[in-house]
Amino acid sequence: MANEQHLLSTEIVNRGIESSGPNAGSLTFSVRVRRRLPDFLNSVNLKYVKLGYHYLINHAIYLATVPVLVLVFSAEVGSLSREELWRKLWEDARYDLATVLSFFALFVFTLSVYFMSRPRSIYLIDFSCFRPSDEFKVSKEEFIELARKSGKFDEGSLEFQKRILQSSGIGDETYIPKSVIASADNCATMKEGRAEASAVMFGALDELFEKTRIRPKDVGVLVVNCSIFNPTPSLSAMIINHYKMRGNILSYNLGGMGCSAGIIAIDLARDMLQSNPNNYAVVVSTEVVGYNWYQGRDRSMLIPNCFFRMGCSAVILSNRRRDYHRAKYRLEHVVRTHKGADDRSFRCVYQEEDEQGFKGLKVSKDLMEIGGEALKTNITTLGPLVLPFSEQLLFFATLVWRQFFSSGSGVMNPKKPYIPDYKQAFEHFCVHAASKGVLNELQRNLELSESNMEASRMTLHRFGNTSSSSIWYELAYLETKDRVKSGDRIWQLAFGSGFKCNSLVWRSMRRNRKPARSPWLDCIDRYPVQF
Repeated sequence: MANEQHLLSTEIVNRGIESSGPNAGSLTFSVRVRRRLPDFLNSVNLKYVKLGYHYLINHAIYLATVPVLVLVFSAEVGSLSREELWRKLWEDARYDLATVLSFFALFVFTLSVYFMSRPRSIYLIDFSCFRPSDEFKVSKEEFIELARKSGKFDEGSLEFQKRILQSSGIGDETYIPKSVIASADNCATMKEGRAEASAVMFGALDELFEKTRIRPKDVGVLVVNCSIFNPTPSLSAMIINHYKMRGNILSYNLGGMGCSAGIIAIDLARDMLQSNPNNYAVVVSTEVVGYNWYQGRDRSMLIPNCFFRMGCSAVILSNRRRDYHRAKYRLEHVVRTHKGADDRSFRCVYQEEDEQGFKGLKVSKDLMEIGGEALKTNITTLGPLVLPFSEQLLFFATLVWRQFFSSGSGVMNPKKPYIPDYKQAFEHFCVHAASKGVLNELQRNLELSESNMEASRMTLHRFGNTSSSSIWYELAYLETKDRVKSGDRIWQLAFGSGFKCNSLVWRSMRRNRKPARSPWLDCIDRYPVQF
């Protein structure tokens, strides 16, 4: 237990005035002890750095030979004057025309092979985020009151949810299907699930097709991810049927993959576009909140009720070179990490029934620790791909030093490795808005500023945890604030059940000015807020 004390944090909570008992009328306080993310930047494993450096090694032949060729060519040409150089070229061309033509043909052939064999660039044309109507909007007080009136929860469960909401970082304008708590009937039905899925998916897609002026029939790849609700026919089939898409469309439906599934869907769409030239791909990321609404008393299963809210994003990607000038972003890197081989990681977010038979998601108390380990692996792999060379050199040198000299008794060892400054690699950060506690720990471990975390915190406050679509609400926030400029690099980071941690890196192709349509338009002037 002593070895785990550094993973624990304490917090004094004001529980208000006691209404009954011997202490009635007096203030009561409690001490809350919780696990936090491990200080993973102090315990980086060298083997994960190798994954990132493997990419660089694959291109080492270019890094090694190009400077040598340039040096030899410069030395040869530098010894000649301009007149001597032109005279030599002219004489060689006159007396050895076959050699000149052969060299030119080889040069053209090499360039052709290079450009034809390299992967096609993947462009993000545009994206949209669904905003429900105001009839689905609830404050924290309304949430608790509606839950009480539904008769589904006892007083202990209601009080627990109230305490979670007060420290959640969620505001009073999030959206939730009121039918799940406003009725005593079972609302976790296929009918209710399809109705919610249709509302959020078609709302996001209608806006996307209108903004891009791309016809649904022009889409060649469709990927939909929704973790909990997976009906037959699938959600992707619902979209194809609604928009009457073409018969040879490549459609995929990802289920049970948690809040990081949106990045997995982008990765799948990228692979499909690489093998199918001149195509568009649409990626839809959502979660059907009502279908998995928990009605029991297990507190570890009540936590998702407090955080998850309605939301959906739709993204359209292209591999057409003609879309270079109209694209908003270019996909640079995808890094995926899966810890499912470990039993604790596999079961830390687990769907099951409680003792009363109510279905829900059970969240383990080890979630923060497990998430920290997955995040450590992911960012260590990502580092060599995105960090400036100076940061990579310092980072790698300290890791090698610790690896080979940490046990030496006569050598003074550094207390911790050099912590890379990821702010030098990215201008914007879109970290999955899971909860206030998770964002606090991520900010502390990655040494990010308040402005770096602003998009994530404000998204959590305004829309709650919208699962895999949250990183797109955050990017929409940055665009609506008119902060994304040409050449800016954006890091989207998400994690979810399994346990998985995934990263996307985008580069802005142009300055993305305040969009005409955004879920933030009517409230952006009120943000950021302090909470």
